[in-house]
Amino acid sequence: MDSLLVIAAATVIVLVVFDYTNGFHDASNIIATAIASRAMTPLQAVLVVGLFEFLGPLLGGTAVADTIGSFVDISALPPLPAMAIILCGVAAAVIWNIITWHYGIPSSSSHALVGGLVGAVLISAGGEHIVWGIRQLAEGHLTGVFKVLLALLISPVIGFWAGFLIHRWMGLLLRSAPLQINQTLRRTQFLTTAALAFAHGANDAQKSMGVITMILLLGGFIPAFEVPFWVVLLCAVAITLGIMSGGWRIVRTVGFGIYKIRPLHAVNAQITAGVVIFSAAMLGGPVSTTHVVSSSIMGIGASERPRSVRWKKAGDIVSTWIITIPGAGVIAASIYMLLQFATGITGGMI
Repeated sequence: MDSLLVIAAATVIVLVVFDYTNGFHDASNIIATAIASRAMTPLQAVLVVGLFEFLGPLLGGTAVADTIGSFVDISALPPLPAMAIILCGVAAAVIWNIITWHYGIPSSSSHALVGGLVGAVLISAGGEHIVWGIRQLAEGHLTGVFKVLLALLISPVIGFWAGFLIHRWMGLLLRSAPLQINQTLRRTQFLTTAALAFAHGANDAQKSMGVITMILLLGGFIPAFEVPFWVVLLCAVAITLGIMSGGWRIVRTVGFGIYKIRPLHAVNAQITAGVVIFSAAMLGGPVSTTHVVSSSIMGIGASERPRSVRWKKAGDIVSTWIITIPGAGVIAASIYMLLQFATGITGGMI
């Protein structure tokens, strides 16, 4: 039991660290447009985002947590190795977040977590312990890895075209507006940035909530998969602290590297991303804030002046999206093999 408590505690701690890295990694995506359009100072942006990021997981339900907690099924394994597998997967996601943050690459924390967990389970227990969702889809149910990937892949496409259409519509609506409208648009961003932060908290913090609840269930600490309030509060605090730490390297990429952001672009990007992310949270779809915000900026730029979009930078971002899941999976598999070699805990009990 002592070993079980130690590894459970260690895994929860690593998950809190993941939530923190998710916060400072994705903070840049939330505040980038507000800062690039000069609507807020960095301090104002961080304070507004920090407050509403904290409220998001508290008020946003647990539909995403339920999805994340059910796409791998290692309940048949002994508790100790099962927890060790999750520990490896989450550690890989943390490492991927830190690497991409260091180089200023706006990659997806969601993809990193999914890739890490899938990679750890595949190398240790085999593909039969992953709920791929293909068989369930044939029965009319959307679940498992298929549901996760569908949400992660469709959301940037929706973000691009929603940004494209909203910007066209807003451009027509404000075509005769005086230049002073920019000041109103800057003030409006206090609301739209807050809404985007709330949506991000409601979606992203739930990912860690789902995995922590999975750990508690595997260890026999709770009788059923129901997210305890203390887990909600813990994840809300961790991701908020991460947000308030900022991710200034990625701010430069998202806010200045894709398209020249003006107040109208910023408002439209925030509205687009907030609606897409919050809608996904209500449907239980874990989406990437990085994907949605970046793709909405691309769509806005394409609707106004396609040649001015820095498509090479956009291509670099897309390339990172593609490699994140397999990259995090390889890191998780490597961590698992090192853990197995060093302790024998996992391999000896599976």
